Amino acid sequence: MTGFDAIIIGGGAAGLMCAREAASRERRVVLLEHNKALGAKILISGGGRCNFTNEDAGPNAYISHNPHFAKSALSRYTQWDFISMIATHGVTWHEKTLGQLFCDQGAGRILKVLTDECHQNGAKILTGTKVEKVSLDAGTYRVATTAGEFEAPSLVVATGGLSIPKMGATGFAYDIAKQFGLEVEAPEAALVPFTFSDADLDFMKPLAGVAADAVVSCGRTSFREALLFTHRGLSGPAILQISSYWHPGEAVTINLLPDLGDSFDWLRAARDSRPKTALKTLLAEKLPSRLAEAIALDWPGPLGSLSNKQLQAISDRCSRWHVVPSGTEGFKKAEVTRGGISTSELSSKTMEAKKQPGLYFIGECVDVTGWLGGYNFQWAWSSGWAAAQYL
Repeated sequence: MTGFDAIIIGGGAAGLMCAREAASRERRVVLLEHNKALGAKILISGGGRCNFTNEDAGPNAYISHNPHFAKSALSRYTQWDFISMIATHGVTWHEKTLGQLFCDQGAGRILKVLTDECHQNGAKILTGTKVEKVSLDAGTYRVATTAGEFEAPSLVVATGGLSIPKMGATGFAYDIAKQFGLEVEAPEAALVPFTFSDADLDFMKPLAGVAADAVVSCGRTSFREALLFTHRGLSGPAILQISSYWHPGEAVTINLLPDLGDSFDWLRAARDSRPKTALKTLLAEKLPSRLAEAIALDWPGPLGSLSNKQLQAISDRCSRWHVVPSGTEGFKKAEVTRGGISTSELSSKTMEAKKQPGLYFIGECVDVTGWLGGYNFQWAWSSGWAAAQYL
């Protein structure tokens, strides 16, 4: 079908925002989604409440081979712009923690706002439409699909990364990038739980289901949030956050007593004032009882029987626990994909490929990965909006 100014492939957050914005500028837009329904990730996010942005969304919360790339789009379409847009539809929200904003009416309401605006502005949306071939002829992009062939001078790829393949995630964007000679940074699972070898699991597995407040560090990066023990290793917000910065073979340091400063001093003071108290009893004042008991197994006697060397070992276990993950749960459990279309290939202002006029990449398929907590949705809104200004 001809008569379109732009073809957008991908009906997730970025694609819908781009279609909505481009159509509002009177561009003739068709959006193609291979799933039977739009916005699969929108609907499952935040436990169905959709953590749609973060009050603190700024470039420092994004990982990329070019940390400056996200600045332009994020500054021109901010979290406040998106909040203002959904507010006009009567959407209300609440902050859960750390600036994370959730929709009071549920994730379906966010999706409805976007699709309603697409339809109201005249965007054509086709679901259950699989792309079979993309080609370029004399400045016109031709997209052959199961619903026929579409033509337009601009093509926007918004098909996401490899995370959560059961929801339809594919490497389509990377294939298109390579087809047109663009570099792709190796895609890796991010915001994903860690797995461990049997030696570490001997300690972790019996604690499955236990959560604790912790500071988790890798290199110079640290996050303080909840840590969760699982049957396969470690998860929880703190672990998911640090996983985006972790590379195979690196150690992760965990402080289970982040409010104590030097836990050795606390332990020594407790030994002096309460020598008959069991270590597990003391630790249970600061940690979940099952975790306190597991740590204390190696030091079963009363505090008064422990030497300074033993107290230091206990302090290290609680405040400087070094672990080396054997891997991650992979794309099947990853919330996002790290890596993707190299930012060196794209204009940070327009999201257009520098050496391929009319070809745009937005959202998760680009090498821009946000923190947990609404940041990746904000990148979708901002990058989709930015590209739409130039279609």
